[in-house]
This record gives sequence, structure tokens and C-alpha cells, in this order.
Amino acid sequence: MNRIGKILPIEGYWVELQGTLPMDYAKSLTHLYQPLIGMAAIILYQTLLHEQEIQAEKQIPQTHHTLMNYLNLPLDEIYAARLRLEGIGLLKTYEINSQENRVYTYVLMPAFSPAQFFKDPMLSQLLYHHIGIEKYDVLKKHYSSNSSDTYGKNITASFQDVFQTVTPDSLPKMNQEQTKQGVNMESVDFTPIEQSLKQRMIPVKKVLTTYNCKMITQMMFLYELETYEIEKAILWALTEENRLHVDEFKAACYDLFQSKYKENHIRLVEKATTTEPLKKNQLTANTKEEQLINHLETISPKQLLEDLSSGHHASEQDLRLVGDIMTSQGLPAPVMNVLIHYVLLQTNMKLSKNYLAKIASHWSRANLKTAKEAMAFAKKEVTSYKTAKKPVARNRQTKEVVPEWFKQQKKQQKQEVAATQEDKEDKEDELQEQKEIEMLLKQYSNHNK
Repeated sequence: MNRIGKILPIEGYWVELQGTLPMDYAKSLTHLYQPLIGMAAIILYQTLLHEQEIQAEKQIPQTHHTLMNYLNLPLDEIYAARLRLEGIGLLKTYEINSQENRVYTYVLMPAFSPAQFFKDPMLSQLLYHHIGIEKYDVLKKHYSSNSSDTYGKNITASFQDVFQTVTPDSLPKMNQEQTKQGVNMESVDFTPIEQSLKQRMIPVKKVLTTYNCKMITQMMFLYELETYEIEKAILWALTEENRLHVDEFKAACYDLFQSKYKENHIRLVEKATTTEPLKKNQLTANTKEEQLINHLETISPKQLLEDLSSGHHASEQDLRLVGDIMTSQGLPAPVMNVLIHYVLLQTNMKLSKNYLAKIASHWSRANLKTAKEAMAFAKKEVTSYKTAKKPVARNRQTKEVVPEWFKQQKKQQKQEVAATQEDKEDKEDELQEQKEIEMLLKQYSNHNK
């Protein structure tokens, strides 16, 4: 991801520490946080922590150029490390735009002590997946013996802004839209779960305590589970006293994840769109063609193949073919979607390997990046092909002497006929194109009902 220019070396920053650090915070940073967010983020946190003491004696903010010298890192890597600290909850960032340069206030949040860390359901579960059960058990056993108004606008990235725990392409179609939008961890609707518990005569307040609701929400986000799946996990993890057994609930959620996503592993992965807004989701679809482009920008090639086959599963052969061509030619998914659509329309809905590979190679050299670019390029290719097929009139020599005015009149008549014919063909092409788009949109509409 291109992060160059997000912050500049000349821009200044202040450092504040909110609260008090626990005595053994350094152990938490090294053994518990570092496996999750990496060494660069931990070093940045510690550097800012000591900078806060030095800055107390100065009246002007420090520049980011100083950080680059301290850490011996380029500014884009420092920015990436900052985002990881924000996402994990160790840093809040505020921005003030002055007349000269932007100034940031970095508010360091106290790291958890080891005991606090293992009490946090999400952090402890993430650590478990990152380091494995043996190392996790060793660490757990060992460690078990301000006002923001003056800072400016809060621009701190949240956990779901920075990280994702499952690769979007591996999610089932029914859950892809939820992943693109992100799960709002503060607005999970517990109403269906409450109703389910009441129907079984289970005391709701005993199960859905404040702590349990937070933990349930975190597991729901972590494992990308639906509400009905969370209900199953809760029922499996209830004790005879109708209390939720936390460890059994976590294990149930992980079992559901494994059965749902097969061989995927839980990892903190930085989102490709952490700081850049999704332009493809901001397109205003005023025409049917724009609706189609928007759709091709946001779905996977697998989903496109299934949509075009009225919701049936895409064949393993087609998926392997598409995957091989995408990787060998380096085509983005939106461009691949347009290519699949184009080839199927040109070959009577047959996915020809040789034809697909030939066109893919051409499009790869054209360096197409978006569905809109690919659609325009495909139209241009069709127009060029039809123009090349038009017969070329042969020049006939004649010995007759023809007046110049007669030649001009004949020439003008031919031009008018040609223009009329070309206009007719363009209208037919446009009509055919609209029919194809309407057909595809109808297929999407029928499938999504």
C-alpha cells in the first residue's frame, strides 16, 4: 500500500501519556503485544514514551524527521507502525491544521499488564492463534503467579479500520458484504439472542452480562460469525447453572470458524484499504452500465461465475482457470470480472481457456486497473474489430470522361449512405449492448432475491 505523503518529515508532533503505566508494561510489550503488531510498532511506542519526557522541557513540537533518525526507518513504515498501535489500542492520534504545517498529538494509552492482557478476551485469543498453544500456556501460567478536547479532531484508526482476521476472498458469498463494510463492534443486536434464550426458559441476565456481551461481540467480530452461529456457541457453552463458560464458548466459536472457513487461520492482517476510501463504493450508479460497473468492482470472480450460472456453484475447473490467469497476468479482480463477462458474451457463454488467456495477456499489457477502464477498453476493441470487417470499396478505372460536378454528387451520396448505415450499425450495437447489460443485471437480481 502506498502510504507516502500521509505525514511529512517537517510536520510536528507532541506526545502525551494518558494514565499511568503498570510496573510490568515492558514485559507485556515484548511477549504479548509484539507477536500481534510487530517489532517496529513496539519500538515506536517505546520511543514516543521516552520522547514525552524530553518534550516536557521544550516549547516547540518535535518533527517527524527526528523520528526517522531515531528509528532508522522511512516515514511510510513509521506511519504503518502508528496505525498498528492505534488499531490495537495503544495510541490515539489527534490532528491540528495550523497555517504552516499540520501538528499531531500522539496520546499513548497504557499497555495492559500481563494479568490484564490475559483477561481481555480478544487480545488473549489473538495471541493464542499467533504463538500457538504451547507458548501461550507457558506465558499465561508465568504471568498469572485525560480530556481530548484540547488535542483537536480525533483521527485515531479503530481495530476494524486497520486489521482483518479473515481474507475477504475466502468468505462465503453471504458474508462478503459484511466484511467489506466492517463489523460495528459497538452496535451488535443482541435481540435475537435474548429471544432465543427466553424461548428456552434461560435467564437472559445471567448469560448476557456486561462482560459476556463484550466478549461475545469480540468473538463474533474475530471469527466473522453470524448471529445464529453465536446462538449455537452460547447454547453449547452453558453450564448446568445457566452460566456461560467463557473458554468453552471461545472453543465453540473457533470450531464454527473452522467448519465454515476450512483451512483459514486467524491472523491480524492490515487491510488494503486502511486509509484510502473505497472509490468503487462511492460511484453513483445513474445508468444500467454504471450499475454493472459498480457490481463488477465489488464482487469476486467466483461470485460472478455463480451469478451468471443462476446461483449454482462455480466449477472447480473454471475457478482454477480464472485463478491461474489472474496470477500469471497480474489482473486485478475487477478487471478479471469484466474479462470473464466479455469472453462469455463473445463465445456464447463458454469459458474458452485459449481465448481467455489471449485476451488476458492483451489486457495485462494495457495495464488496466479498474472495471471501468476494462469496460471502456473492451468496447474500443469491439468497435475496432467491426470496423476492420467492413468491406473496402475497390477503385474502378473508367475511360469515360465524367464531369467533376457529377463525381462530387456521387461522392456526397455515397457518404450520406455510408453515414446512415454506420449510424444504424452504431444504434444496433448500442441496443445489443444495453440488452446484454440488462440480461446480466437481471441474472444478478434473480440470484440475490
